[in-house]
Amino acid sequence: MGYINGNKILPEELINRIQDYIEGECIYIPKSKKHCKAWGEVSNARFELDCRNRDIYERYISGTTVKKLSEIYCLSTQGIYKIISSQKQK
Repeated sequence: MGYINGNKILPEELINRIQDYIEGECIYIPKSKKHCKAWGEVSNARFELDCRNRDIYERYISGTTVKKLSEIYCLSTQGIYKIISSQKQK
């Protein structure tokens, strides 16, 4: 994220309107929702977590205990139960 001088890209009327609220400060203007990507979409983290959660559920169905799954995946037993519950609903 870089700094851009508003005078170079915004119309004077808009600059004057913004100055009614703030002057001489840096502000962050977020992307519009249509340009935002979902969490994990860029890094592929969402896909990896979905794969991990399916694996946890499959192991649970095959007989692996929640305690053992929590040790394998370094998660709390409560976290494992939440994953199992969410996978059952799918």
